[in-house]
Amino acid sequence: MKQNQEQTSGYFFTFLAFLTWGLFPIYWKMLSHIPALEVLAHRIFWSLLFVILLLFWKKKLHLGDIFKNKKALSTLIVTGILIGSNWGIFIYAVNAGYIIEASLGYYITPLLNVGLGMLFLNERLNKIQFMALLLAAGAVLYLTIDFGRFPWISILLASTFAVYGLLKKLSGVEALPSLAIETLVLAPFALSYIIFKMSEGTGALFAESRTIDFLLIMAGVVTTMPLYWFGLGAKRISLTSVGFMQYIGPTIMLFLGIFMYHEGFPQEKQIAFSAIWVALALYSYSIVRDYRKRKESR
Repeated sequence: MKQNQEQTSGYFFTFLAFLTWGLFPIYWKMLSHIPALEVLAHRIFWSLLFVILLLFWKKKLHLGDIFKNKKALSTLIVTGILIGSNWGIFIYAVNAGYIIEASLGYYITPLLNVGLGMLFLNERLNKIQFMALLLAAGAVLYLTIDFGRFPWISILLASTFAVYGLLKKLSGVEALPSLAIETLVLAPFALSYIIFKMSEGTGALFAESRTIDFLLIMAGVVTTMPLYWFGLGAKRISLTSVGFMQYIGPTIMLFLGIFMYHEGFPQEKQIAFSAIWVALALYSYSIVRDYRKRKESR
């Protein structure tokens, strides 16, 4: 009974995290008149404050051990730069009208994770996974040639997030403490930029409306809470289930881009997305098949 309740709550929290990530474009669109770099600065600074408050409330504000571990600390400095870059690119993509291209990036990410696992963790790809990887690469190449423009937003989002995930796995530090260190690394630059914009008279904070002030400050909450929910959920359900649910976010983004913000979805993108979906289907099938084999061998 207790195990079923744990599993149910796991699905709920994991779904809530991916749902929130999928709806992110709506939030950033409300701040689209503000330069992406300024929005990013607020996201970093307020995320640091909120994650510290959350860790204090949970009585887990013990960051000293991380600072003593030079390897973990240096890894988190790099992951801080990577996640900051990812956030900035995503905010720019949403506000510049490239939500569909952003969603493509997050569809590519799990396939890129497979490639990174092969290169850096000596993980072996089976034939199905290798076919999925080749199909995804072919889709990106096709989109570049036929659409006439390299999908740099998709590739940068996918690569920064995939490398970020790889390094986080190697660091061995929990999600919230690591986010505290990552935002702490970036916070001095973020705060300096916020102060500079305010002193120049061009900053958005306390200059437009209470709604804008609220949205900028709450950027820390909407950034941190999905990570917290994901951490709660992922512990309670299988990795296979998490793998399937990660497609919720980019699917919502895709629908928002097409139906809510009326971004173009021409034939070239339709074909590329179809190829990515086939690749993901193959990848998912290989995960389920391997999971069943392991279960049967126990």
